[in-house]
Amino acid sequence: MDIPVDQSRAGVPSVDKLLRLDGLRPLLDRFGRELVTNAVRLITAEIRAQLADKESIDAVSDEEIIARIETRVDLLISPSLRPVFNLTGTVLHTNLGRAPLPQEAIDAIAAVASGASNLEYDLDTGKRGDRDIHLEEWICRLTGAEAATVVNNNAAAVLLTINSLARGKEVPVSRGELVEIGGSFRIPDVIARAGAKLVEVGTTNRTHLTDFENAIGPRTRMLMKIHTSNYEIRGFTAEVAEPELAALAHAHNIPFVVDLGAGTLVDLTRFGLPHEPTAAETLANGADLVTFSGDKLLGGPQAGIIAGRAEVVAKIKRNPMKRALRVDKMTIAALSVILRLYSDPDRLAERVPALGLLARSAVEIDQVAQRIAPRVSAVLGDGAQIDVVSTHSQIGSGALPADLLPSAAIRITPPGSKRKVGAALRRLAAGFRSLPVPVIGRIEGGAFMLDLRCLDDEKTFVDQLLALPEVTRP
Repeated sequence: MDIPVDQSRAGVPSVDKLLRLDGLRPLLDRFGRELVTNAVRLITAEIRAQLADKESIDAVSDEEIIARIETRVDLLISPSLRPVFNLTGTVLHTNLGRAPLPQEAIDAIAAVASGASNLEYDLDTGKRGDRDIHLEEWICRLTGAEAATVVNNNAAAVLLTINSLARGKEVPVSRGELVEIGGSFRIPDVIARAGAKLVEVGTTNRTHLTDFENAIGPRTRMLMKIHTSNYEIRGFTAEVAEPELAALAHAHNIPFVVDLGAGTLVDLTRFGLPHEPTAAETLANGADLVTFSGDKLLGGPQAGIIAGRAEVVAKIKRNPMKRALRVDKMTIAALSVILRLYSDPDRLAERVPALGLLARSAVEIDQVAQRIAPRVSAVLGDGAQIDVVSTHSQIGSGALPADLLPSAAIRITPPGSKRKVGAALRRLAAGFRSLPVPVIGRIEGGAFMLDLRCLDDEKTFVDQLLALPEVTRP
């Protein structure tokens, strides 16, 4: 049943006729009639469009049509969310899923996802329970908080906190702390959406205690400090220390809230990383409440953790918005594992993948690069210069972005003029993204860079290089 080159659109076989082809029977048995029919309609529409545009097409045999339908079915059933190799040089990459989870957390997710669980059921009393019970005790143990609750990300934690404590009232914040986080979400917008009024105090680079004192009025309901974990202001600067703000807030009988952003539970200097304030330090400095992420420096699933005084946390948990922002059983399962791992801080780098990647030495990464570079060179041929270079990895786009870690990368430099090099680099990047496990690198300085800090499966990476399309090779 070939379709001749000069055949009209009307002569293209009908969907029903194609579905009766013997070669489609395995697809129909495996995926069902509805999905295969959808693929057949798409393929016949493509053929008709080609004929309508008077394109020159070869005769299409049964086998070719079946192959095209099989390819389309594969595309239809393939998940759009896929694992990738993150070789960008940004470890906690927001667009690439942030922190990888340890196997123990993955196993915990699978255990509760496969059936019923005591998510909100008290096994002792046989009555309805509280899902926070699975996390609260460990959060309090690790931070020194009296109580805690968890929502679906830190932006939600900030939104819920402000809405619970200051809806319709005023919240003074230093101008130098009005950050913008990923996806153009800005603290002023979050405060507005929470139903509160932002009161900017101080200047971009310098804010003093008197600025906060002057901003407090009868409508003030909380003081807030935002840790600028995604940028730094250096030079002629001044900020108010947490203990001072806590004392001022308490003198006016209002809560003092600190948003740590990325947040951490341990002193990161033990891993050779820059110091970041921990949740425990913040609460010890007098904060009534601290909010921070579960999926950045903590190395867990996406979550927003709220911890602090029991009275304040209780008010937040009573907010009807809490139900809309709560986490599901799989997040709870994964985060509970992560929190327990923090009870043994000496082995965190071995057991929490994100911290292990951040603590990885440049020497080890260079050794990986030296092993892999010849394989990359063999596949790409003589059309590009390939070498191993020293570089720097970024901790995260939303976590310590100004602090860089020494690393090593495979540098692929195509030949030719600036215009030709630009096109070749785009082809290289696209080719690596097209691999079975897509490889995401970065274009920098006229070269395609593969920073190997986050490469944890050399074999899969190397074995799939032969699948690079020919057009990728300079």
